[in-house]
Amino acid sequence: MKEPDRKQNMKMKHFRKPAGNLPGVVLWLAVLLLAAFTSPSPAAERQVLRGHVPAAVTKLNLRPAGRLPATNRLNLAIGLPLRNTNALSKLLQDMYDPASPQFRHYLIPEQFTEQFGPTRQDYEAVRQFARKYGLDVTVTHSNRVLLDVAGQVADIEKAFQVTLHTYQHPTEARQFYAPDVEPSVEAGLAVLDISGLNNYSLPRPASHWTSATTSAGLGLGSGPGGTYMGKDLRNAYAPGVTLTGAGQMVGILAFDGFYAGDITTYETMAGLPNVPIQVVLLDGFNGIPVTSYPDCIAEACLDIEMAISMAPGLSKVVVFDAGPNGVANDVLAAMAANPQIKQFSSSWIGFGPKGTGDQLFQQMAAQGQSFFQASGDGDSWANNVTLSPVFSNNSFWPADDPYLTSVGGTTLTMNGLGTSYASERVWNWGNIPPGWVGSGYVGSSGGISASYAIPSWQKGLDMSANRGSTTRRNFPDVAMVADNILII
Repeated sequence: MKEPDRKQNMKMKHFRKPAGNLPGVVLWLAVLLLAAFTSPSPAAERQVLRGHVPAAVTKLNLRPAGRLPATNRLNLAIGLPLRNTNALSKLLQDMYDPASPQFRHYLIPEQFTEQFGPTRQDYEAVRQFARKYGLDVTVTHSNRVLLDVAGQVADIEKAFQVTLHTYQHPTEARQFYAPDVEPSVEAGLAVLDISGLNNYSLPRPASHWTSATTSAGLGLGSGPGGTYMGKDLRNAYAPGVTLTGAGQMVGILAFDGFYAGDITTYETMAGLPNVPIQVVLLDGFNGIPVTSYPDCIAEACLDIEMAISMAPGLSKVVVFDAGPNGVANDVLAAMAANPQIKQFSSSWIGFGPKGTGDQLFQQMAAQGQSFFQASGDGDSWANNVTLSPVFSNNSFWPADDPYLTSVGGTTLTMNGLGTSYASERVWNWGNIPPGWVGSGYVGSSGGISASYAIPSWQKGLDMSANRGSTTRRNFPDVAMVADNILII
């Protein structure tokens, strides 16, 4: 009998499939399992959300002081991106162009949501994502731009694959918390940003104050020590105007409480009518003043008192108050949900992240709501080191946002005791005088935005005299007196 060809037999053995052979089956299962663990799975892919690690942490190489306790509970606001953003940009341009057929053809909130808001499916997907990681859904918003959730630090870290550390703040006498890396969510999930993952930048009032008895006292207003109050402001900027704001409401953004009696006292001193005040409390705030900064209560009072001084016929002033621990985007969302209020005012700076906030300003603009934002009190952006990206981390946003009116400050001179306008110059104290609240350089903030391109309504202007930019957003847009004003 002929002996089989040994080479061919060896070749057959090499390619033989191990059928019915237990060791062979185990081998193939092991290969399949290894492939499952090493091959990328679409379900495991994540998308990274930028802008949540403060620049100071990386650029100053800050060392963590510790871990945020795992059982601490945080409130977050998850922002979702708008749809059809190119169409929205075109619509906004047309709405504010007197030559366009769309001029002042504003939307109501339901129309805005239908055309530009996130879909119901995307909103529900984010809600399910939160629940998957044990986060409680605390507030839903009708425009579907924001979803408020709350949960323990341990669950938040798992959901967004971060570790929350504490750090010593480089410019303030406090610690802050922040993630060690940028957060991420499942691929395909419609998420833009997350408010509350760090507290590096806290909302603060853009004001500085002292007792009226120690004021610089220009002696040109009708208030104590020559301070400006009440009708002085109308005499300066709206002389002879009979409109008083009758039938209108003004909305005020606030991050601390105020005492109603202070407003009544001011109205009595200034000879103003008693305008009703409605307070909309947000983010669990009870309305009791906390004074996280020395002048927080003063800021809330100042904004209300100035609105009544300029428009004494208002039907009411509505204060949207989230308290010192509130989320700014929750306040902006509440404002956008009240289209009957056509004008809003904010003298607070240092809140973000700005992605979702910018979207909410666009919604207000599309609904015909004007938002007036103080440009800040930190002097020129170009000359103040504390306004650099390392320290500020958007701490002066939204002063440069192109979808609002940025308002600078002046030092006003009047004829007589608040009788008529004489002259103005930019508000600039230089290095803050001893005995005044605060420190550093103080004056009207403004400059050239590093974040936004020049808007259409600033194009074509001659910037040679004011040294403005022809490619970037210039701000502030307007200005009025910000110096020597009486506050009760």
